[in-house]
Amino acid sequence: MQSQSIFSIQTPVGPPVEIIRHTFASQSLQPSKRVSLVTGLHGDELEGLYICHRLTQILKTLEEQDASAFKGEINIYPAVNPQALETGTRLWPFFSNDINRTFGRTEPPSLPGEMSSTLLEDLKANSDLVVDIHSSNLHLMELPQIRIIKKFEKKLVPLAKLCNVDLIWVHPHADIFESTLGYNLNQAQIPTLVIETGICLRINKNHCAQIVLGILNLLRKTGVLDTDEPQVAIPEPKLLQPESVTMIQAGNAGLFIKQAEVGQTVSEGEKIGDLIDPVQGQVLEEVRSPCSGLLFTLREHPLTLKGAPLARIATEGSA
Repeated sequence: MQSQSIFSIQTPVGPPVEIIRHTFASQSLQPSKRVSLVTGLHGDELEGLYICHRLTQILKTLEEQDASAFKGEINIYPAVNPQALETGTRLWPFFSNDINRTFGRTEPPSLPGEMSSTLLEDLKANSDLVVDIHSSNLHLMELPQIRIIKKFEKKLVPLAKLCNVDLIWVHPHADIFESTLGYNLNQAQIPTLVIETGICLRINKNHCAQIVLGILNLLRKTGVLDTDEPQVAIPEPKLLQPESVTMIQAGNAGLFIKQAEVGQTVSEGEKIGDLIDPVQGQVLEEVRSPCSGLLFTLREHPLTLKGAPLARIATEGSA
């Protein structure tokens, strides 16, 4: 494994801000493909860091035991927003910038803009396929899933099916996506899969192990690794179109007390939780599923405002 700093800037105090790329080089004269893994765009999303940690361990061991297995090149960018990671915050401290809303934009020069531009160009120069790993926000727990903008569906769905996620969610385009890393790479004709899993500031080891297995399968199926791993069959994920997703929102402000778990199959009318007023000792509403299907998003943060999302369900009959 070779490590290189692709971006470095000295801070007024303490060590410099650096973005590191780890590279497992191809042992073939004609590398099959270059695959890059990116995590840490948001400093409170820790599961991607753990996934990269496990993959780095596995790939280091494989490199020591059988370097010839690397038919393609693997690049790992394990912490691309280091200052936010150090503080455990979604946004870059001091600037309060969401780095994943700075790509492809023409704005006055700034440190976050320079960093995102450098990262984007480095990925373009060193990647034929990118996997961008995220966790959910503080409020919602997500099953492992890949989200795909509709216009990229044709080229991305076959790759997404290799990644051992529970579902693939194809959704319409929105202007807000145009400044994200995934959108800009896909626009540049570099297929990019955006994985969403778990919840921020937490690590679900089962979800992470599932995704590690999926990424190893992706590397093997795309010819980057010549190895028999993984040994287990990768199940077919649910493929969701926009009409296949039902969202439940809070009808009142209060505390949401869940009575179901993410990943559970629910029936129409089944109780998911209660929305309560703890001051008055009242149950404001019983939250019930309006349909049957897979509960793939569930609110974990109890404090809830009116209209806030409580759950998303992949309706029965989804592919």
